[in-house]
Amino acid sequence: MERADKGLAFMLQYENVAWYDSGEVRILDRRIYPAKRDFVVCTHHTQVMQAIRDMVTQSAGPYTAAPMGMALAAWECRDLSKEKQLAYLKQAAETIADARPTTKQRMIQVTDGCLPVAEKALEEGKPVDIAIREHVVQANNARYNKIARTAEYLVDMFPQNGTVMTQCFAETIVGMMLKECKKRGNNIKLFCPETRPYFQGARLTATVCSEMGFDTTVITDNMPAFVMANEKVDVVTCAADAISCDGYVFNKVGTSQIAICAKHFGIPLFVSGAPDLGHPTYDTVT
Repeated sequence: MERADKGLAFMLQYENVAWYDSGEVRILDRRIYPAKRDFVVCTHHTQVMQAIRDMVTQSAGPYTAAPMGMALAAWECRDLSKEKQLAYLKQAAETIADARPTTKQRMIQVTDGCLPVAEKALEEGKPVDIAIREHVVQANNARYNKIARTAEYLVDMFPQNGTVMTQCFAETIVGMMLKECKKRGNNIKLFCPETRPYFQGARLTATVCSEMGFDTTVITDNMPAFVMANEKVDVVTCAADAISCDGYVFNKVGTSQIAICAKHFGIPLFVSGAPDLGHPTYDTVT
């Protein structure tokens, strides 16, 4: 089966997001990328949790780093009895999922999803760490392919050779959006607000856009309204940290002001994401 990360930018390929091998998880340090291509090496699952908490990886990166951390936890407890291994992994799942409160509900799904994989591997006498890593690759394929379908709908909203403004770093949807644009021959131009304090827009979104061959301009966080007024922006798009079931979107600080400006100038804003069933109302998001 062809991997879904084929043709995407460097930082969206699985091994360059987070990867487990032989008792280590390597996580691309997005705090300094692309100035440096350094990886934070974790030798214990609690270090993976801390790396996620410290923003070593962000956006959708934790959804690869977290289950790779579960593979590492399986390595740590490999010499215990089957019952103790499962107990150890359940505790590790809770620890890793607790890295960030805003995304905890989704993270629980990701880490808990490794538990039946571990149980099956133990029953079959297979290495649990490798089984979990294979599960992560399969899960990533499914997630990337699902996002690719979302990207098709998103690109339907783009005029041919139009101008698109982004916000923060929407991870895989950015890569799939651009991949779909290339497939359609839609040579869009992009404006990427810098997104302080970690500059995800300047360093990550803009790098992916440029690396995939698109005209890309980085702007400061106080420039979106000016650019909307003077550069004929056709569409604004972003992802979301969480979407409550009553329709509230939670994202990077600064997203609301961009949305307000877009509404003022009559520019459509499309959020790529789905409601989180763990957040029935806006007040459940912390």
